[in-house]
Amino acid sequence: MARFTEADARLFYNKFVCRRCKSKIRAPSRKIAEKLVSCRACATKDFKPKRKK
Repeated sequence: MARFTEADARLFYNKFVCRRCKSKIRAPSRKIAEKLVSCRACATKDFKPKRKK
């Protein structure tokens, strides 16, 4: 199946997954890198980008 840039942007752009509790959050990557965003569920500041399968 073909991939569309609009769909990729909607699904993966600025979306991150908490490393501890696996909840998803949308935030700018600059804020994630500077650890200014915390997880809503467990309050950790460790995130990884959402995986593209």
